[in-house]
Amino acid sequence: MSLDLYRPNVGVVLFNAEGKVWIGSRPDAPHPYQWQFPQGGVDPGEDLEAAARRELFEETGVETVAVLGRTPGWLTYDFPEEVLKSGRGRGFKGQKQVWFAFRFLGEEREIRLDLHHEIEFDAWRWADLADCVALVVPFKREVYAQVAEAFGKFAHPV
Repeated sequence: MSLDLYRPNVGVVLFNAEGKVWIGSRPDAPHPYQWQFPQGGVDPGEDLEAAARRELFEETGVETVAVLGRTPGWLTYDFPEEVLKSGRGRGFKGQKQVWFAFRFLGEEREIRLDLHHEIEFDAWRWADLADCVALVVPFKREVYAQVAEAFGKFAHPV
């Protein structure tokens, strides 16, 4: 599999002090699978952690975080046929992602979904990490299962 066919992307799992994770509701995703973690593209030459912090801020307003960990390599998923046909895949077969786990150190009033001109989420909530795999669109589930396994050690109160 050539990773060049996959769009470079980062994902963020944001843990609160209780060990719950932040999930947002995408208004353009089919219910009940509209929930997902913040994620987004990596600009050419951009450092992956910098991209993760940028995407987190753009999509949630959150800046007050500490890095807990990251996945060691790329995780990939293929776009479904409807995404490819619509052009939303931007010429790529799917996405390759490096995921970061961050601890939220701020207060909830820092969370703002309206800071970026392209609003990604219309609602958010804290959830158990293990529950998130079933809440995302089916074509992302395998990656979410891998992320949940990799970051399960952070899903506890601090």
